[in-house]
Amino acid sequence: MDQEVLEKVVQLDEAYFGGKKGRALLMGKEIGSKKLAYEILPHAQPSREHAWFFLQTYVKPKTTLNTDGSSIYKGIDQWWPVNHQRDIHKKFEFELTSEIEGIFGVLKTFIRRMYHHVTVDKLDSVVGEFCYRFSHPEMFENPCCYLQFSLRLVPTG
Repeated sequence: MDQEVLEKVVQLDEAYFGGKKGRALLMGKEIGSKKLAYEILPHAQPSREHAWFFLQTYVKPKTTLNTDGSSIYKGIDQWWPVNHQRDIHKKFEFELTSEIEGIFGVLKTFIRRMYHHVTVDKLDSVVGEFCYRFSHPEMFENPCCYLQFSLRLVPTG
């Protein structure tokens, strides 16, 4: 699935699945839109390099980037040309990251209601499905819309 390139004001955060031997999920959301981008790491320890790679891949330069106070985001504006702002959750600051935190709650509800649980080897496909459904709600307006989004011609020759 092709992912969105995020611009304007973006919230970036991480979530964890499967405990210490699980996976970390980096996800970005463009504020005021349904644009999402994500990266699933093969382990549960995201680092600055993972955040930097995510920015290079999915966030346009000169974007306003909102994160939490995690150390992986410290000095992030020195690695990629963004205007970095952060919430310190220990100080009960949640204004700048509220939408991405809400998306993680919706993702976990989606997993629980659709699949009841997800194993780490299936996490990528489930998160991909969630992002597609979230970013394209018009797909479910009627059966014709669903078919237009889901059916593609198969190239031949």
